[in-house]
Amino acid sequence: MGWIYLSLAGLFEVGFTTSLKLSDGFSKLWPSLLFGVFAALSFWLLMLATKNIPLGTAYAVWTGIGAFGTALIGILFFGDPTNPARVFFLTMLIISIIGLKFFSEA
Repeated sequence: MGWIYLSLAGLFEVGFTTSLKLSDGFSKLWPSLLFGVFAALSFWLLMLATKNIPLGTAYAVWTGIGAFGTALIGILFFGDPTNPARVFFLTMLIISIIGLKFFSEA
């Protein structure tokens, strides 16, 4: 169950980073409120995940999912740059997350 919590925590991290961008410096109400909700859910689920998954592994996977998902949202919706090197390193990030899952003792 810990890996499900951790995966959801990573997805909510993408939600709070995207809401942070949309809040325009917390000057827009709804994105600012969504930021708070998504952040709280992300941290709560991360806390639940660390009950079964070692802290270092959980944190690395959580930030990896968040970093990859946020980069993907940036490329798809905010016009962030993309090039072969960036795609390569984002792919390596996913491979690293998968590796942590398979070689974790949890």
